[in-house]
Amino acid sequence: MNTTEHVIEVTDLRRVYGGGFEAVRGITFHVARGEIFALLGTNGAGKTSTVELLEGLAGPSGGRVRVLGHDPHTERAAVRPRTGVMLQEGGFPSELTVAETARMWAGCVSGARPPAEVLERVGLSRRTGVRVKQLSGGERRRLDLALALLGDPEVLFLDEPTTGLDAEGRQDTWELVRELRDAGTTVLLTTHYLEEAADLADRLAILHHGRIAATGTPAEVTEAQPSHISFRLPEGYFLGDLPPLGELGVSGHSVDGGVVRLRTRELQRAATRLLVWAEGAGVELHGLDVRAASLEEAFLGIAREAERTRSADGREEVAV
Repeated sequence: MNTTEHVIEVTDLRRVYGGGFEAVRGITFHVARGEIFALLGTNGAGKTSTVELLEGLAGPSGGRVRVLGHDPHTERAAVRPRTGVMLQEGGFPSELTVAETARMWAGCVSGARPPAEVLERVGLSRRTGVRVKQLSGGERRRLDLALALLGDPEVLFLDEPTTGLDAEGRQDTWELVRELRDAGTTVLLTTHYLEEAADLADRLAILHHGRIAATGTPAEVTEAQPSHISFRLPEGYFLGDLPPLGELGVSGHSVDGGVVRLRTRELQRAATRLLVWAEGAGVELHGLDVRAASLEEAFLGIAREAERTRSADGREEVAV
């Protein structure tokens, strides 16, 4: 991955709708060539508003956006032939077959790849004669992806690319996106599947009410959240019989029905000292579960913290 060239550059980007409603509130990020970058956020976080600006569907109310060195809105002719867009809903004519739809779309794309080749790549080669209205939801998403790839884009925008796909279809799509990344395609995706973002993204940003609440690699974002250790107290033991929680590096704890749950940002230290204590005491910690924070936990924790901050400031905000 060439990290010296920023294919997408966003600086203090803002988007204000009628009535002064500010959906995007001054966000800044960049995406390097050959990188998969995920935009995450709850409904209303500002993802769609941001992606529409990157795709050139509207101009920003403030700030600056560049795709392949150009303003995607005012210099659309220089950007559009080099990008592919997969929307949440394609809206293709329902009476056309898969092959007819692909040929029609290829006629609108500069330097289109052979439709049959692209349909093969997304696993629709055996469905070319089927009408669009007869496709399953997952097959329609495959068709959406195929049409986004027809122009062999340098930059690919994927909006919820695996919605409706089964587990196998989702894995196949992930593998295809990785292949595109490895071949030099820059991918920006939005997704509600946090597992998808954790598995695919080289870097990500979490949006909350139009602002970036966290950004970095999936590992960097999750490392900022506490890890967890849980186990059942040995019979006859109480929480006070454990080593002092401060010595374990524990930042919080709870006990419910004899099950101890510890939160720590020093997982190795806490787990090691706890196991050494158990070995010395000659007891077994039944139900022991030691795990680092997941991206889902990080996402929820960041959203809750941002919401607390927003409530403390007394702001009422809505984003798209």
